[in-house]
Amino acid sequence: MFIDTHCHLDAEEFGDTQANVVRDAQAVGVSRIVVPSVARANFDSVRSLCEQYPNCAPAYGIHPMYTDTAMPDDLLVLRDYLQQHRPIAVGEIGMDFFINHYDQARQEFFFVEQLKLAREFNLPVLLHIRKATDTILKHLRQYKVKGGIAHAFNGSRQQADEFIKLGFKLGFGGAMTYSRATKLRELAATLPLESIVLETDAPDIPPDFLQRGQPNKPEYLVSIAQTLATLRSMPLIEIAQATTHNARQVLPL
Repeated sequence: MFIDTHCHLDAEEFGDTQANVVRDAQAVGVSRIVVPSVARANFDSVRSLCEQYPNCAPAYGIHPMYTDTAMPDDLLVLRDYLQQHRPIAVGEIGMDFFINHYDQARQEFFFVEQLKLAREFNLPVLLHIRKATDTILKHLRQYKVKGGIAHAFNGSRQQADEFIKLGFKLGFGGAMTYSRATKLRELAATLPLESIVLETDAPDIPPDFLQRGQPNKPEYLVSIAQTLATLRSMPLIEIAQATTHNARQVLPL
């Protein structure tokens, strides 16, 4: 059994094929799918999909790439969703200093306010981190939350150790399947196995075996897991058991 800890099932790339996407994932052993939101505008679609497909679990949050258009009132709506709909996490939240013309102060405001909400409701968080690892760690030390997942982790070993100390698991997905991703693959091979969870970020971050332009899907998590098994010289079944246990440990699935 596998758990995809990060899949944007409501993304437009999937159109109205979600039933097929979920069915195909279940057929290969991906029994649970975590569906994070990115903005107030898709809270409802995430909630609806997770009600329709019981093996899908929602998370609600405002993604840093959507903070330019987010309003402070969106935080009030988010608080209502956390209170009324009982998600498994606050997410996808974080910071992104890779995008052009980013507003760091605005991203930090929404990140900190969502950390406060996660503390209020005793929920873990799903972190988006690009070129902002040290800044995110600074805020996590100040606003301690109930752990969570550093999604699509791509930092250093030292940074990985800091997240682990703060109660976080590290998300590994399609990027790990590329042979040129030597630093990431080294981390996947050498980090404590109990700190790793698997994810697709579908339809994004496609693994190397997909043709250009094809969307990533939860069903590909098994092949991603096989890459991790190969890197660690372990049987796939042990990777499945360990990463599923890790996901359940950090998320109230």
